[in-house]
Amino acid sequence: MTIRLYDTSARQIRDFTPLIPGCVSIYLCGATVQAAPHIGHIRSGLNFDIMRRWFAYRGYDVTFVRNVTDIDDKIIKKAGEQDRPWWSIGYENERAFNDAYTALGCLPPTYEPRATGHVTEMVEMMRGLIERGHAYEADGNVYFDVRSFPGYLELSNQELDNLLQPSGEGETGKRDPRDFAMWKAVKPGEPSWETPWGRGRPGWHLECSAMAHKYLGSAFDIHGGGIDLIFPHHENEIAQAKGYGDAFASYWVHNSWVTMSGEKMSKSLGNSVLVAEMVKHWRPIVLRYYLGTPHYRSTIEYSEDALREAESAFARIEGFVQRVGELAGGTVAPSDEVPPAFAEAMDDDLGVPQALAIVHTAVRQGNSALAADDKEAAVARLAEVRAMLGVLGLDPLDEEWAGTDGGSGEDLHGVVDHLVRLLLEQREAARARKDWATADAIRDRLKQSGLTIEDSPSGPRWTLG
Repeated sequence: MTIRLYDTSARQIRDFTPLIPGCVSIYLCGATVQAAPHIGHIRSGLNFDIMRRWFAYRGYDVTFVRNVTDIDDKIIKKAGEQDRPWWSIGYENERAFNDAYTALGCLPPTYEPRATGHVTEMVEMMRGLIERGHAYEADGNVYFDVRSFPGYLELSNQELDNLLQPSGEGETGKRDPRDFAMWKAVKPGEPSWETPWGRGRPGWHLECSAMAHKYLGSAFDIHGGGIDLIFPHHENEIAQAKGYGDAFASYWVHNSWVTMSGEKMSKSLGNSVLVAEMVKHWRPIVLRYYLGTPHYRSTIEYSEDALREAESAFARIEGFVQRVGELAGGTVAPSDEVPPAFAEAMDDDLGVPQALAIVHTAVRQGNSALAADDKEAAVARLAEVRAMLGVLGLDPLDEEWAGTDGGSGEDLHGVVDHLVRLLLEQREAARARKDWATADAIRDRLKQSGLTIEDSPSGPRWTLG
């Protein structure tokens, strides 16, 4: 058994070899909390949640760090626009991100450090970089000298001479316009912390180098994030960490975007779909299926039709789970092991689409067993299905979805269930008095609404699609 991952730095799929046998350390660039999350933000958390679950299934002891950027230019700008303290905006949106991660079934990280809680570590790293000749102070700012680090831009495969990185506002005294700010000198009305070079605040990139060092040491296994972070953020992290003397990450893994009309989903484009609104209209477990089942390196083009397709596909799985559970007269425990074909797909660069095909095959086999009254085979397939869904965080019977029915923030499924059952009671009453025309009319009207009615030994049951 060897897990293989696409390493952005190597530009190829590599066998995963941990630094410490039996352990895996992962650092994921988390939220910049200037606004509430849209589904594009949460996709990264979902993809790496599945990675974490698969490593755990394969027997690894996983340390998973996901940071929070709670101070940056955008947060400060929002504070000015809204006439609010910068920290209140950060905290409000940090809670919104955590609510979104939880709603979509992401396991909590081992550690979730905030940038503002690690200024001491940042100062220590800057001091070391200045001593090693990789950084310098100018007008209270501290810059990284990109020409001092020969490996700069190897991750993004760019040439330094072709790079344009103009100075930001207030970034004075640069020796080279491509040098980047690790620390920004204090400005009137902005938050600041004391350093040997005067008061100021962190630049965007320094925090991750410093926090990865603190929580994972000078070398760790996997650094993750969205493809939009490859440059400049991850390039600058590498320069800082390696310039400081750390080996840093052995593997770089990046997930792709969620797009709308071919453009990256973002606040600036005005095309974001907020998670808090989405869960009012779609069950969170369906959103997880929609965002988590495409391959992490493929782009997801958002559309209502695609979400409805995901809803129907998951409903087929869920319906099978429900039917076999009723037949078995209780909960069927998941198998101890997933099918070999599923494991092979997951080992190969987290091939979730191929793994999901194995899930649907098992569901079809289980439904055939049900049709043939082969209870033993149906129960066996359900045990396999539950094991596979558990790895993907999509088992509707798992305690993380318990009491929610995988439901929405408004519990729409429960409301619909209550209304449908009222109609089904009317249909049953019509059937009892042999009023077949009325019974069929109720069934047809429900079908026109997108519901399928099945008559089972335990009574009528409805499903979507």
